[in-house]
Amino acid sequence: MTNRRTIVITGASDGIGAVAARQLAGPDVDLVIVGRSTAKTTAVADETGATALIADYAKLDDVRRLADEIRERVGSIDVLLNNAGGTFDPKQRTSDGHEPNFQINHLGGFLLTNLLRDKLAAEGGALVVNTASIGNLAGSVDLSDLDFERRRAIELRCYGTSKLENILFTRGIADRWKEDGIISAAVHPGPVATSFGRDSFFVGLLYRTPLKKLATITPDKGAEPLIALANRGTDPAINGVYFSRHKANGPQNRQAHRRELIDGLWEASERLVGIG
Repeated sequence: MTNRRTIVITGASDGIGAVAARQLAGPDVDLVIVGRSTAKTTAVADETGATALIADYAKLDDVRRLADEIRERVGSIDVLLNNAGGTFDPKQRTSDGHEPNFQINHLGGFLLTNLLRDKLAAEGGALVVNTASIGNLAGSVDLSDLDFERRRAIELRCYGTSKLENILFTRGIADRWKEDGIISAAVHPGPVATSFGRDSFFVGLLYRTPLKKLATITPDKGAEPLIALANRGTDPAINGVYFSRHKANGPQNRQAHRRELIDGLWEASERLVGIG
């Protein structure tokens, strides 16, 4: 019998994901980190003793390959931190034809988590943490227009919608996988000063000016809620809960508890990624 934990962290090449990797690494942890940049991800892996895997969530085939690589590497997963994402120009489309905030922030994590479900359930359950945002308040989920093909694709709305989808996905896991012992929580880490806005002109402009220091917190501070939840583990009290940093039941979009959206988004996402 061993107390060794397996922790998988996506979006771990820099920012709060890299901080979480450094803080959660240790002799009792089998750590797997995922990033888009080979150089950055490998550097964090060298520092932490983690296994480094590379994937670009703008390509769903990359996510499928990533799931296969994780499955080959681990027998079970105790904690999955779905932290990959950012804010992106919605006028662009991914190689799969989706609005990029929707695919990179929601569909990629949805697909990976579903493909790893048996590994999450293997030892009686696991914790899934989805990095959401207070930006969910600006979101609006329309199940008939998830890719913003008919609605006006404003960047803040598209980003906010993807963060609202993170919360809806969290509640879908809480409802559907509780018999597997899988617990899920969503968390807003705070306005963190990282490369988060690198793919967005407007957010990137703010993050490259002195205003960044007034509007943001450090990655070390931003990672604290993710680390706290990872260490809390499979506590039923946090199942389906959205945290604003350390505070449960943070400010949420009025759509965040709507049953038809929780179920409808899950079913639509299954169709779009070809599972279920």
